[in-house]
Amino acid sequence: MIENIAIVRLQADSPHARTVAGWTHDAWGHLHPDTSAAEYRRAFYAQCGEGGVPSVFVAMHGASPVGTASLVADDMSIRRELTPWLASVFVLPEWRGHGIASRLVQRVEAEALAHGIHHFHLYTPDQQALYRRLGWEDREELTYRGESVTVMSRRLSPRAP
Repeated sequence: MIENIAIVRLQADSPHARTVAGWTHDAWGHLHPDTSAAEYRRAFYAQCGEGGVPSVFVAMHGASPVGTASLVADDMSIRRELTPWLASVFVLPEWRGHGIASRLVQRVEAEALAHGIHHFHLYTPDQQALYRRLGWEDREELTYRGESVTVMSRRLSPRAP
């Protein structure tokens, strides 16, 4: 684990917001083929809330962003009954394998708990093992926008003081 990584809330007017929006568009934009890059970026900026749902967090190494994760109300159009969602967990390839994704997920979980959210969801095509290690449980397997994914859920308990 890299110790000098800070996990901070991303604001829409941050100088890093465009970069982070670009990462998420590059990783998942194909799931939104009818959305332009500019529309995607505007939607991303709208997720940069002040607290609770929605929120975007970024892992910073000094002045450089190296990863991100979000807490959003809706991340899967075919499962709108499920809310909220852990979404857009991304770490730059050269920074992977150092526990940054785990720290980002834990920060989103802490945000959820701080706002009275005790149960939320995610979907992933290929990171089930990471999420299972972090306490997430498989809910269902399905095909979403042409990808085989696992929908996972997590029930959070307030930590003892």
